[in-house]
Amino acid sequence: MPEYKITLVDKSEKTNEEAILARLEENSETTYKLYAVTIDGKEKTVLASLDEAEKIVDEMTEKYEDDIDLDIGITDIITTDKEDEDTVKVAKNTVNKAIKSAVEEKEKEEAKQREIESHTVQGVYLEVTPVSGIITSRFGNRESIRSSGHTGLDIAAPYGTSIKAAASGTVTFAGYSGGYGYVVKMSHGNGIETYYGHCSKLYVSTGDKIEAGDVIAAVGSTGNSTGNHLHFEVRVNGNEVNPQNYLYN
Repeated sequence: MPEYKITLVDKSEKTNEEAILARLEENSETTYKLYAVTIDGKEKTVLASLDEAEKIVDEMTEKYEDDIDLDIGITDIITTDKEDEDTVKVAKNTVNKAIKSAVEEKEKEEAKQREIESHTVQGVYLEVTPVSGIITSRFGNRESIRSSGHTGLDIAAPYGTSIKAAASGTVTFAGYSGGYGYVVKMSHGNGIETYYGHCSKLYVSTGDKIEAGDVIAAVGSTGNSTGNHLHFEVRVNGNEVNPQNYLYN
């Protein structure tokens, strides 16, 4: 509010109304009330009209309500510096871009979570494919080389290719075991085990603590095998399950 005081002025002094008004404007401070459109509590654009802000919020809420859960609202802003008023078109574009950005970010997070869940067996995350190569025999296949359904996944790879642990865990066996040839067996907790068979070399020993991605063996063709490949097996509480439910999708 302006302040007034009484003072003596020389009658001969001419008053200049324009100068007085300019001085008043220079020394005055005006308060403005603006309205910020917010997304999840963060300001995205500012408008001078509450009606326009509410209109944008209503339109965006209706447009995106089926896509993703976002909190679109309005916050009052009190300022003493007049801000440039955005046009409704610019404001809508700003909010629209902000929402799309939020949608994309949440979709990425959800996709990442789905990927983690798709690789998780009873709380154990199988995060590393042991070898890269061509799948030559899938889980459950019945072939002349075996008398029952295939208990794992065969991935062809050159002799000596490094084999990596699919998840962190403990080596429960590392040695020669019948049809598996040289094999590494690992326990990952919660009843989850992985087998790596037909190896040419073993780089770990029983009792070793292994991190996901550590090299534990090399591809070979030992045991009941017709060529260089990795036999990768996943067991849950002693029962074989399809490794492609978690890796090699």
